[in-house]
Amino acid sequence: MNTNFTHQSGRRHDLDWLRIIAFGLLIFYHIGMFYVSWYWHIKSPHAGTWFEPAMMVVNPWRLALLFFISGLASRFLFDKLGARQFAMERTWRLLVPLLFGMLVIVVPQSYYELLSKGEIGAGYLAFYPQYLDGASGFSITMPTWNHLWYIVYLLAYCLILLPLVPLLKALETGPIAQFFCKLPAIVLVLVLPVMPLLLVRFTLSEAWPTTHDLVNDWANHASSFSIFLVGYWVAKSRIFWVAVDQIRYVSLGLAIVLVIPLDILWSHWSWVEQISETGRPGEIFLFLIQAARVIYAWVAIVALLGFAQRKLNQPGPVLRYLTSVIFPYYILHQTLIIIIAYPLAKIGLSVGVEAILLIAGTIGGCVLITEFVIARIGFLRPLFGMKKRVSV
Repeated sequence: MNTNFTHQSGRRHDLDWLRIIAFGLLIFYHIGMFYVSWYWHIKSPHAGTWFEPAMMVVNPWRLALLFFISGLASRFLFDKLGARQFAMERTWRLLVPLLFGMLVIVVPQSYYELLSKGEIGAGYLAFYPQYLDGASGFSITMPTWNHLWYIVYLLAYCLILLPLVPLLKALETGPIAQFFCKLPAIVLVLVLPVMPLLLVRFTLSEAWPTTHDLVNDWANHASSFSIFLVGYWVAKSRIFWVAVDQIRYVSLGLAIVLVIPLDILWSHWSWVEQISETGRPGEIFLFLIQAARVIYAWVAIVALLGFAQRKLNQPGPVLRYLTSVIFPYYILHQTLIIIIAYPLAKIGLSVGVEAILLIAGTIGGCVLITEFVIARIGFLRPLFGMKKRVSV
């Protein structure tokens, strides 16, 4: 029996598409944050609970999908470049956009948030030195990375990965690989990867709520880095991807079966909390809901992987273009949302017109700025994570 858990493979276009989809969902999710009751930088006058059920469908898995795909991509890149070049490439492509983003791109987010709270007066140029100095007395920390926290975490995970690579490679052959080769597809793909996520949920999450501040976010790190490592390890595993394909309908069906009652319960969470305080049965009920959320997140990702592998593994000009611009879109989008949403909130438009203008302005701004400014000015490209322009 071949006990090698991995195989060599060419470029996976389905994974490129999933990366684009994950970032696209992130952009629309942040637009949605303008309309829900949860904390965000600024709020629409139409904000409330009415849009939250739709947000809750994607909330459990949207970031996990992004870190899983980042782990997959890191495996292909590491095998191509080697450890030293991998570390240099990741540092250059991630640290430069992060620093530029914190110094330039993210600043308007803090400005408009404090302006909307009445903590500062109008005058961006007067505010900027306060932002850089980390002036105290405000309700937010400055300077900040805001939505660019993903870049910080990804860079940290890539560097932490380096000393773990020999161990991960050793696990791909020998008795452990043989054990995984013999497992049923459901156990290999649906059961084993979700176990560390459940462990994190019921050991660390209560003590370490998500903060996105890097040094006090241990539950988030444990789950996100676990997903990242799983992605790295299975990236070239023929056994894993065959199993994903075999159970794609099972994972899709399980995701649907889980999300419908979960979405109803999430929308009536005060009732769930009341039930959970009734004693042991209520505690068990809450435990099952929390466990089901973790399981739903993973099976939804597996379903996306399975159907993308079948339907999206094709190259094309649209894919090539979106692959090259999706990271600048990610860097730009939240600042554009806030810059556009702040005046929109004061006009008194209907929610439909307001949302259409916000979506069109955000997407249009990402496209126009990237296409006609970032992509065409050489020194701007690395500041937004784009590769140098290839001379023809």
